[in-house]
Amino acid sequence: MLEQFKRYADVLLNTCLKVEKNQPLFISYNKERQDFVDVICDVAKSLGIDDIFLDKQDPYLKHDSLFKYDIDELKKLPCWNKKDWDTYSRKGAAFLMLASETPGLMKDVDQDKLSKMTIYSYKTRDHFNDSRDKALLAWCIAAVPTESWAKEIFPDNSNPVEDLWNKIFEMCLLDQDYKTVWDNKIKKFKERAKKLNDYNFKTIKYTSSNGTNFSINLPENHIWATGYETLANGKEVLVNFPTEEIFTSPDKYSANGIVYSSKPLSYQNVLIDNFYIEFKDGKVINFGAEKGEETLKSMINICENSNMLGEVALVPNDSPISNTNLVYLETLFDENAACHLALGDSFLECIQDGPSKTKDELFALGLNKCESHVDFMIGNKDLNIKGITKDNKEIDIFVDGNFSQYFD
Repeated sequence: MLEQFKRYADVLLNTCLKVEKNQPLFISYNKERQDFVDVICDVAKSLGIDDIFLDKQDPYLKHDSLFKYDIDELKKLPCWNKKDWDTYSRKGAAFLMLASETPGLMKDVDQDKLSKMTIYSYKTRDHFNDSRDKALLAWCIAAVPTESWAKEIFPDNSNPVEDLWNKIFEMCLLDQDYKTVWDNKIKKFKERAKKLNDYNFKTIKYTSSNGTNFSINLPENHIWATGYETLANGKEVLVNFPTEEIFTSPDKYSANGIVYSSKPLSYQNVLIDNFYIEFKDGKVINFGAEKGEETLKSMINICENSNMLGEVALVPNDSPISNTNLVYLETLFDENAACHLALGDSFLECIQDGPSKTKDELFALGLNKCESHVDFMIGNKDLNIKGITKDNKEIDIFVDGNFSQYFD
């Protein structure tokens, strides 16, 4: 396992973040994975990085704090106040966010209180958020297992944590020449994104046998992007690892129709399953879920504009993560196994000259700005997506869950 840890640390620091000597490094992680973070620190120090800030998180302490303290007291706690993120973003740090799940942990807490603290936490790192949106800093989200999460995925296995580690290594292609493999994958993603941009679709339409029947317009001068982001200084970083998506930001005012979930969503450690969301003129007008409906309601209404879309993303059903045939209950993996949408904030890189535009200018173009961004999965093996060009030609983007011949 130590050798795999070193390979994972290497790809995160060198292929994803492209860290530089003497550059500060900020690592956010679950305290259960101190073992892996110690390896990352060793690799980072060998690259000449001495300023490493460890943002160690304890989800159980965070859970208990919601019962023990009122909102004013919660705001003083490090688990909710993210001012250190701003401190390190001002220093030009590279940010590595190691995501982990604790399934169902927050199901017994006051969802309104949780939502308020989630938004507060987001606002305490405004400089980081702004710098990330404007592509001024290197950042990457990757995943590491916890015991409770691993047991949820592999309930009958004798060593579920090791099994989930191995599955993560498999999805990240660490058993191969990963530097070459990822260079080739990103090249393919960029080729597909260019073809989508060349079509310059005005509308995309989704249909599926599960009842999804939905359309949304794309803004003038929209850009399809990949998980490989070009920063303002010209450096290219891989912001999600692993990644399989090509995405853009839609016209938030134009969503119409209904979409049905194809995978459960773990939101704030509460499970939402078998749900649907209906839109009219951009806004959510109806929703329902077999499980987690109150949390779904909270998610949709967490803040201003969180009931409108900020992302549409294309992920083939025949892809490495999807082909594991597992639901991971971690959005990083599940969103890269299926086409998805996101309620909330849009991406500045998905519109021409986006980083230089004001909030009002982005609104005028139809992009959404919001203090929340939540992906949910709608892709399955028979999802069909058509793009409508400005001269009203229909082009198959997806046929039966995968890219059509036009994008192979």
